[in-house]
Amino acid sequence: MGHGGDVVRELTVDHDEVKEYFGQLRSATDGKRRRELADLLTIELVRHSVAEEEYLYPAIREHLDGGDRIADKEIADHSRAQELLKELEQLDPEGAEFGSRIDELRTEVLAHIKDEEENLFPALRHNCRQSELDHLGDSIRRAKKLAPTRPHPGSPSTPPANKLIAPGIGLVDRARDLVTGRGKGA
Repeated sequence: MGHGGDVVRELTVDHDEVKEYFGQLRSATDGKRRRELADLLTIELVRHSVAEEEYLYPAIREHLDGGDRIADKEIADHSRAQELLKELEQLDPEGAEFGSRIDELRTEVLAHIKDEEENLFPALRHNCRQSELDHLGDSIRRAKKLAPTRPHPGSPSTPPANKLIAPGIGLVDRARDLVTGRGKGA
């Protein structure tokens, strides 16, 4: 969950973990294992998205030309992924629809990752001091520790509301995960 380094390194390592989960899901045949992997993928994606919405996108708005447009597009991408994750929670991991949703999610998320790594992160590096990038990395790590672990598509995605609500939702999600054992299948 927390990898160290500046914001670009932190989020790039998250991206690598997400790609790994997609690869494992592609080769998993057992329904129980597919559910475990989908839960781990969901936890990672939700924490990552919440942290980006709390800290990265406000920085994008502040430091990049066209930052509002860029941040709004990124948030829209997250909303679509949250909806797919919510649908995935309800599906039988051995059913065809589960596989279709995973494929749809993979396509959406990998396009989002590619755009961030090829365009957004280089622009951020060019427009921010290293100390700002380091501080953002620390903020992202703290946010992921408190973030929800389940999709909540209707939750606020911009400050200040998201920074106020996400920790409470995260606490409830982590309590549910502890009781059910969700997220322990790594």
